[in-house]
Amino acid sequence: MENLTESTASTIESAKTSKKVPITVAYGDGIGPEIMSASLNVLKAAGARLEIDKIEIGEKKYLNGNSSGIESTSWDSLRRTRVFLKAPITTPQGGGYKSLNVTIRKVLGLYANIRPCVSYHPYITTKHPVMDVVIVRENEEDLYAGIEHQQTDEVVQCLKLISKPGTEKIIRYAFEYARAYNRKKVSCFTKDNIMKMTDGLFHKTFDRVGAEYPDIEKEHWIVDIGAAKLADTPEQFDVIVMPNLYGDILSDVAAQITGSVGLGGSANIGDGFAMFEAIHGSAPDIAGLNLANPSGLILASVQMLVHIGQSDVAEKIHNAWLRTIEEGIHTSDIYNPSTSKLLVGTKEFANAVIERLEQQPIMFRPVDYSASVADFNIKVTPVKPANKELVGVDIFLHYKERDPNKLAELISDLDANGMKLTMITNRGTKVWPDGFPETFCTDHWRCRFKNDMKNGVSYQSVVDLMQKIHHKKLDIIKTENLYLMDGVSMFSAGQGQ
Repeated sequence: MENLTESTASTIESAKTSKKVPITVAYGDGIGPEIMSASLNVLKAAGARLEIDKIEIGEKKYLNGNSSGIESTSWDSLRRTRVFLKAPITTPQGGGYKSLNVTIRKVLGLYANIRPCVSYHPYITTKHPVMDVVIVRENEEDLYAGIEHQQTDEVVQCLKLISKPGTEKIIRYAFEYARAYNRKKVSCFTKDNIMKMTDGLFHKTFDRVGAEYPDIEKEHWIVDIGAAKLADTPEQFDVIVMPNLYGDILSDVAAQITGSVGLGGSANIGDGFAMFEAIHGSAPDIAGLNLANPSGLILASVQMLVHIGQSDVAEKIHNAWLRTIEEGIHTSDIYNPSTSKLLVGTKEFANAVIERLEQQPIMFRPVDYSASVADFNIKVTPVKPANKELVGVDIFLHYKERDPNKLAELISDLDANGMKLTMITNRGTKVWPDGFPETFCTDHWRCRFKNDMKNGVSYQSVVDLMQKIHHKKLDIIKTENLYLMDGVSMFSAGQGQ
């Protein structure tokens, strides 16, 4: 489904024959082992041509002293198979444990997260009976870069990183997906009315790339009203592409309003690697009780089968799953006495799907994956280096007094090659000069020094300025250089400036 590398293409080609395709499988934590066993039973019964390499990841590895939650031998398996079917895992709270899900996505370059969200009315209760939305979420950047610092006693920071190549790849993927699957519209959600540079880059790239797809309708929404419309009238949307954080949140919202998060499957696609998983968590409170719904992982397995070229098996399983749902055979999370006919557990649901593998749904439209493997054209436009000129610096200080005027008295007389104090902000709001006494201030201050001269400033001037501030016994916690790029300011103004 992505722009195929040689190794991925050979994997798909081998899948079209009787040769087994190697995949890596992790049974996970909580309900993971139950739903993985159930899903693999369905895959085996349907004739999936797989060679399974089992690895252990997650909570046990964390608690045994492996801070990453995965052994080096497991990475070897992933490098060999390049296809990962993963049950949900548990990340222990606290202790500096990083999310293994995020790590795998970033390390393997799985930049595109694909989450179909479909309503199954009237068999599963939903307020939105005609919903059929695909969320395409950027998977590597944004706040999920996970770069955080405690900077002062009162303030912590998380960096939001949006790159031109990362943005272009995910937006192209959304349009290529829409074209391959005969989708009519791609919508983009950002918050570029506030984050004009980061989300602004995402929006501008959407407009630029979208112009190359005149056959597909396109639109942009500010994420808050877009989310409201998605929750209220999801039938207005088709494919939605978003930065990482918005996509993570709204794909869960979209899955839930179809009737249950437990039905959601997810594909994570990169250049030569792919991971498939349910979108729900490990639900340790019901682990071992045969209560969990395996549908999310079964449908993720369907996405995997399409990816590796076994569309015939994917189609058979998906249609059997639809037939099971419309016959009212439901697990407890979706059971409704008015529409369901039989309450079953994890194993029994999988067995019901297996029993219907040669059947097609009657009320739902049968799926057809015969033409679903697409060689997506995911290219990245080279970035022309800009003429970059240093014109100042933002120096962030840990200063415990809450009076910006006192801080300004300490540093406003400093000068380094023409750089002078032009603004102080607190949490982004301008508090000097001409600040409002009502503005609440913390101990975290941004002090902007700029050079009004035409020749810019040198790096040595920035160092000299920092030295002068240090001599004032002020605590410098961070600096950000201020640049003009091709004559355009590449830094944000203060709120109220």
